[in-house]
Amino acid sequence: MRYPLLAALAFFSEAGLAGTTAPVTAVTLYPGSATVVRTAQVAAGATELVIDGLPANFKLESVRVQATPGIRVADVVSRDSAGSEAVNPAEARLTGEIERLKDQKAMLDAEAKSAAIVKGYLERYNGGAADAGKAQGPDNARALAGVIDTLGRGASEALLKIEKLAVQQRALNKKIAALESDLAGLSSDDKEVRSMVVRLAAAKAGTLTISYQRDNAGWTPGYRASLDSAASKVDLERLATISQTTGEDWSNVKLTLSTSQPRLSPSGREPQPWLLAYRPPQPPRPASAPVAAAPMDMLRNGYQKVEITGSSIKRANEVDIAELQGVFATEFEVPGRVNLASDGRATSVTLSTLALPVTQHLRVTPRLEKFAIVMAEAARPEGVWPSGNMQLFRDGGYIGATKWNLQEGEKALFSFGRDDRVLVSLDPVAGKTGSKGLFGGRASSVRADVFTLVNRHKTPVELLVFDSSPVSTSEEVKVEALFDPAPFTDTWEQRRGVVAWKKTLAAGASAKFQVEYRIDYPKEGSVSGLR
Repeated sequence: MRYPLLAALAFFSEAGLAGTTAPVTAVTLYPGSATVVRTAQVAAGATELVIDGLPANFKLESVRVQATPGIRVADVVSRDSAGSEAVNPAEARLTGEIERLKDQKAMLDAEAKSAAIVKGYLERYNGGAADAGKAQGPDNARALAGVIDTLGRGASEALLKIEKLAVQQRALNKKIAALESDLAGLSSDDKEVRSMVVRLAAAKAGTLTISYQRDNAGWTPGYRASLDSAASKVDLERLATISQTTGEDWSNVKLTLSTSQPRLSPSGREPQPWLLAYRPPQPPRPASAPVAAAPMDMLRNGYQKVEITGSSIKRANEVDIAELQGVFATEFEVPGRVNLASDGRATSVTLSTLALPVTQHLRVTPRLEKFAIVMAEAARPEGVWPSGNMQLFRDGGYIGATKWNLQEGEKALFSFGRDDRVLVSLDPVAGKTGSKGLFGGRASSVRADVFTLVNRHKTPVELLVFDSSPVSTSEEVKVEALFDPAPFTDTWEQRRGVVAWKKTLAAGASAKFQVEYRIDYPKEGSVSGLR
């Protein structure tokens, strides 16, 4: 049975209420958030259950209470109170370690001051003894020599001790500085703790679980694609980088990773009426200085740049992670129990690996790049694949990294870097390219080029060659395009003006593609986009 949170932020008397341990037993991580589940044991006949020591920074409206059969929940009451210690266990450990080191440093300071006092006294006494020896004459020289020798050894020991203490102090200062730097990344100045009282009627013993949503936790999707060009196969690995700074350590918990994203809007946007309004012509206004954008216009037109920093992905030990394909999300159950401290440390795991048969071709866009790109195309794999960074390997060698978003197409498309054994060149056709004369009040511009591709492989290659053909958006501008050979499409993937050729190029062979664009337009006015 499930019960909502009925009362929150209410004060209650703690008299006679004993706290119950409700450790974190399960966590479901989403990209950017988490659901934390705590479990408590309920004795038969119990009427109240008090859970103390919870961090006070989770949203109370997200709390859900579940009880096993035989336990009826009446309501849930919570109270936040100030605590004297850090709620985050990692923060508390660092604070304690820093205090311990500072205590050691204080003891060394005291020893150093004591040794300095001894050193100063011996120096003064040694100087007095030497003066006394001069005054008393040679009869006391032997005795004074012994005193001076003793004083010298004492001063030497004091100096060595002072130096040794200084070395120890420097080492402690370095440790303290490092720990304080780590602590700065964890400190939240939020020492509040939360207690929750669950009023219930337990006809028999059982368990009670309380779950709530947390920010400052989650997993980042990542991928690794490895192309075996000889076998026409791509090994696609799902990767996950996990971290959390919720203020509570997760020890011995059942961990599940979900592709669902609760932080996104759950309702979506609704269509609104399309309203049209007519404004009659207005008399021209005198020219004036540009008016600065109003704050609201600036807000609408502005944007915020978000920097995304990645962390290195390491292959985890081979474990069998269960992959569950749901109707709306894909979930991964990590086997066994997991420990994840609240210190922001990134933990990387490999979730699954798929072997995808692919078809390969070389993508060439001569007007943009004078090289060919190795492409591999596969049927879209099942499941939900959130966008993420992808590490690319080709025949065992690292190619680079890119952002991969499977949601953008019906097929899985992978790019595996340059193929330097296919030469690409673009040359203008002599005597054709440039502006032409004026005829009948119209001007003309011609662009004619030849793309030349040479295959230096010992095997044939499949080419997909692209060019951007000019598209007129005005009746006054006329475009005539001539191709040799003719492309198989002039609207590649329904993109206007993107023409494409398919060509199988034999080993050692070359191919030419000639394009010519003639653009006619009125001599009065201007045409944007002319090159």
